[in-house]
Amino acid sequence: MSPNLESHIKSQVPALLLRRFFGGAGRRDEAKHLQQRPPVPPLPPAGRRRVFVQTETGCVLGMDLDRSDNAHTVKRRLQLALNVPTGETSLTFGDRVLENDLSFIRPDSPLLLTRNSINRSCSTPCLCPVSKDFEHKDRSGLVEMLGCSISCARVKRLVDDVVTAIRSGVDPVPIGSGLGGSYYFRNISGDRVAIVKPTDEEPFAPNNPKGFVGRALGQPGLKKSVRVGETGFREVAAYLLDHDNFANVPPTALVKITHSIFHINCPVNGGSPAHDQKQQVSSKIASFQQFIAHDFDASDHGTSSFPVAAVHRIGILDIRIFNTDRHAGNVLVRKLDGGTGRFGCQTELFPIDHGLCLPENLEDPYFEWIHWAQSSIPFSEEELEYIKNLDPMRDVAMLRRELPIIREACLRVLVLCTIFLKEAAASGLCLAEIGEMMTREFRGLEEEPSKLEVVCMEARRKLAEWEPYSPVIEQGEDMDFQFSLDMLGEYNDVIRSPRFNGLGAKGNGFRNPLSKLVESIDEDNDDDDGRSESSKRSSERVHSGGLKFPSADKSSGSNGSVHALNRSADEQLPSSVYFVRLSDMNAEEWNIFLEKFQELLKEALQERAAAAGQRMKQRLGTSCKF
Repeated sequence: MSPNLESHIKSQVPALLLRRFFGGAGRRDEAKHLQQRPPVPPLPPAGRRRVFVQTETGCVLGMDLDRSDNAHTVKRRLQLALNVPTGETSLTFGDRVLENDLSFIRPDSPLLLTRNSINRSCSTPCLCPVSKDFEHKDRSGLVEMLGCSISCARVKRLVDDVVTAIRSGVDPVPIGSGLGGSYYFRNISGDRVAIVKPTDEEPFAPNNPKGFVGRALGQPGLKKSVRVGETGFREVAAYLLDHDNFANVPPTALVKITHSIFHINCPVNGGSPAHDQKQQVSSKIASFQQFIAHDFDASDHGTSSFPVAAVHRIGILDIRIFNTDRHAGNVLVRKLDGGTGRFGCQTELFPIDHGLCLPENLEDPYFEWIHWAQSSIPFSEEELEYIKNLDPMRDVAMLRRELPIIREACLRVLVLCTIFLKEAAASGLCLAEIGEMMTREFRGLEEEPSKLEVVCMEARRKLAEWEPYSPVIEQGEDMDFQFSLDMLGEYNDVIRSPRFNGLGAKGNGFRNPLSKLVESIDEDNDDDDGRSESSKRSSERVHSGGLKFPSADKSSGSNGSVHALNRSADEQLPSSVYFVRLSDMNAEEWNIFLEKFQELLKEALQERAAAAGQRMKQRLGTSCKF
């Protein structure tokens, strides 16, 4: 039987303390009878905004801000409510470190409290509350949506159904698969309607229920350029970027949700986890996505029956968002017995699990569909028109409005990849060819940059020629909230192969990396077994069991050094190579870089087309001439 959640929501803090630090009247009287629609939580007084502050160990507190509040008063409230130390901490909102001015913070925004010094053991214990109802002094409802006005209409109905079911005693069900904590939430009939993934239960997060712990929120995660606790807003971003439901991404929103089913590795009052887990009601910030009824995923079914248009649409989305984890298991398949779907076929595809998209820098993406026959078929006129109408700057403005916590580096990756997609599609490349140009190759034990990265490297070199790079960073300029390398040990932050150092100094025998684009076509065509290098790379990734690469060269070029405080998450772990950095440019440099990138990309695509045409003539031979 579900616990009486309303009884936990009542505050046990003295009324004077509540009035002083949280404001507003007490909660409503407990509902006497079951209501079909949950009551709406009381609105904050005029001029106030409700925000949700999360500690790096996962604790969440909702509070109302007024015009006089600043970071210090928010920390003070958090300390009193959750009994957590706030000395030597920073209150952050995406890239920004908050201080005196909080006027730009939108209602229902999530904030993160992190410690300034991360030179600590990975086994640092959780900071625990002192009472079982610590989470509920914020007067929030069971499920609170955090921003995202575009997705509100569709997701709000699901939220209402879930809240009604919880109040009726219908509990969610934990999902056993996957590396992170996730839960099926049901409606009053017991049907699954939503999947909830708490940010503090991600892999390596403090409250991961499957043993993958060891890092605080904001540190590098499963992918080094995706921080722990930040996959949730990426799920939302993928849905928001799927204009007109082009790729079939399920409706998704970011929520603050309260239930006793959630996992907490640090028990209350020092009790045992097994004893407290069933009693403790906890609040989480999580992604909330509509559950899609399906028959299987793409890994359980032959891909030959998949609609070409459905594969193309998923691929177009993956290119735009630089998806680093598009495997067959996160493409759901629904059979349409006795009918046809959107494209006149008997199967329908739904892409899910976009938490590893929009990294803070270019990594090695993974596109399972590269090996599917559908991706080698040219785009249709409808698809080309959709790609042509994509506007990366408009998408950036939309994400800044709907997801203000998204980092600037993620938006730069979105702009870069959208420009690349538009130019490549206009040049006549098919989906598989575009994906291969974004995918790195293994040559021996060395990982080489993708063709996209080669163009970016040359653009950075031209940018360095345009204005000499200065390693000195002025205080107050682009000082985003970053963290020190010292937390995970010393390692190098330059590229692995000096010959690909597009940021290096002149006079070192630099070889124009654009020549790689043409040479690679001949190398691929001369391959005896007919397989592309990207296919070999994928096979090696599956069977190698994890390759180790030689350590990086210490001697970076004139653009190779960046202040330690301005390092993005992609620079924190040595698990993957990066060849070009996007996050260290200021706004002016970024605009110049984009201009150079587009010029070089057009040249590279023209050279690629010319080389492909010449190769085709050689294959045809002269047997038709008499």
